[in-house]
Order: sequence, then C-alpha cells, then structure tokens
Amino acid sequence: MSKKLEKFNQEQIKEIPDISSGDTIKIHYKVKEGDKERIQVAEGLVISRKHGNSPSGTITIRNVIDKVGVERIFPIHSPNIEKIEIVKKGRARKSKLYYIREKSKRESRRKIKAH
Repeated sequence: MSKKLEKFNQEQIKEIPDISSGDTIKIHYKVKEGDKERIQVAEGLVISRKHGNSPSGTITIRNVIDKVGVERIFPIHSPNIEKIEIVKKGRARKSKLYYIREKSKRESRRKIKAH
C-alpha cells in the first residue's frame, strides 16, 4: 500500500466505544435533505461487526419497528457518524447474531443476556 493511502486511512479512523455483538446502541448520524442537514438517531441491537477497527469496518444493527424488522449497516469510521453510544451491554455467545432475524423481539431478549 502506498504511504499516501496509509496516511489517509489513519486520518479517517476515529475513537469509538468498545462495541460487540449483542449490545444495544444508538448511532447519531447526519442526514442531508436538500440543502439542510440534521442528525438522526438509529437505535438497535448489534447483530454483526465486520473488519474490526480498520477504516472499512462496519456494524449491522437491527430493530423491530411496527412489527417489521429493520436492519442498517453503518461504516464505523464514516464522517457522517456524529457519535455512537452504548445503551445496554449484552453478552452473546456468537459473534454474528443472524439467527435473531427469525426470532421475535421477546425471544431475542431472552437469548441475549444483559451484563
């Protein structure tokens, strides 16, 4: 890799809290609507975290809204993310919680124990 690319990647990396699968988090991210910009909050259960702490690292969060499962994938080091806060720490036995998609919200809470 070239030195310029490495330097650019290091500039992109920002401090984030220790997030793992099973945590419930809130992500504050910027949304552009026309010429205005506002901050929107997405809250949900972390079902996967990929690529570690590298600049291409992502997290997938899932939430059930009006009985419809909604998943969003966020690049962790995106400049559009204002802050990430942990609402509740969870203790999952697997690193990828894709099986939660098949469970109801009540069943998923039973599977993932709070710290």
